[in-house]
Order: sequence, then C-alpha cells, then structure tokens
Amino acid sequence: MEYVVIALKCIVGLSILNVWLVRGKKSTEWRGGDAGNIREEFKAYGLPVWFMYTIGTFKVALAVLLLASIFYPGVELIAAYGIAILMLGAVSMHIKIGDPLKKSFPAFTFLVLSLAIALL
Repeated sequence: MEYVVIALKCIVGLSILNVWLVRGKKSTEWRGGDAGNIREEFKAYGLPVWFMYTIGTFKVALAVLLLASIFYPGVELIAAYGIAILMLGAVSMHIKIGDPLKKSFPAFTFLVLSLAIALL
C-alpha cells in the first residue's frame, strides 16, 4: 500500500506543479468559462488577481509539501487535506459559473486522490 500512496503523491503533486508553473499561461479544455489561462480563469470566477497569486502560492507550496511527505511523513496530512480543501474550492467555482461537469473533473479527481492519501 505504501507504494500506491507514494504514486498518488507524485501524481497529485507533480500535476499541480505542472498546472501552476508550466501550463499556467496556456489554454486547456479544463479552464473555467472561456478562459485561455489561469489569470482569465480567475477573472471568469469573479475573483481578483491577488487571490490568484494567493491560491497559486498555496497550491504550489502544498504540492511541494506533498512530494516532501514521501520522505518526511509528518507533513502528509497538512499537504493532503490542504490540497483537498483547495480542490473543493475549485470544483465549487466551476459549479458557480455553470461550467459543464467535465471542466471540474481534474479538480474533483485531485480532491478524491488527496483524501485517499490522507486516509490511507
């Protein structure tokens, strides 16, 4: 079971880092509304730019903590539950603006995986 949890941590942590550090300025089919990048996505949600930076900082920090928890298990619950809370917020924003359920699939998946990490 330990290897499954490590794999889940890598999947969630590296995926979040990819979204925020590599693909943040790129368009994807998962962005909220008609947004072409993260800044436009937060605007579609009716959220200010400073909030995007705040959420981004938390997501990147928690993703790094989740990866670090492979070697330092003491931070696992903080990282996993923190990511789960942020993903719940992401799903809520998709619902708020009436996105098709498909657009909230990645956030919902990371929510479930983060909870699995915390509970396994």
